[in-house]
Amino acid sequence: MNARINLITLGVKNLEAAIDFYEKGLGWQRAKASQDSVAFFQLNGIVLSLYSREALAEDAQVPPEGQGFSGITLAYNTKSDQEVNDIIEEVKKLGATITKTPQKVFWGGYSAYFKDLDGHLFEVAHNPFFDFDERDILKLE
Repeated sequence: MNARINLITLGVKNLEAAIDFYEKGLGWQRAKASQDSVAFFQLNGIVLSLYSREALAEDAQVPPEGQGFSGITLAYNTKSDQEVNDIIEEVKKLGATITKTPQKVFWGGYSAYFKDLDGHLFEVAHNPFFDFDERDILKLE
């Protein structure tokens, strides 16, 4: 198996509201491959999809009820501390729940966390030890 992840699917309670959050709120462009029941967003090298939580659970043959921390976060890395602040202010206006305000962190960076409308946990972080290539793809040595 090659070391890669191509697509991350978030199960959402209200597809239309979730699409508005990501497309209209964050300004991410929905891919033409999107359909009435699923939305795709092409992100640098990976695809994020939004799909009904009930339908996703049915497809995976698991119960749709989730409780507490799911053990996973999605991360958006920035190029500055100020960009972290700006993003957190924007998602707050869109109805996200801020779980950790922007702050200096023990590993030498600056980060914050928010939950989207369905409770998916996102970290927004500036890691001064990370570099991006010419396409803004995170590159680790």
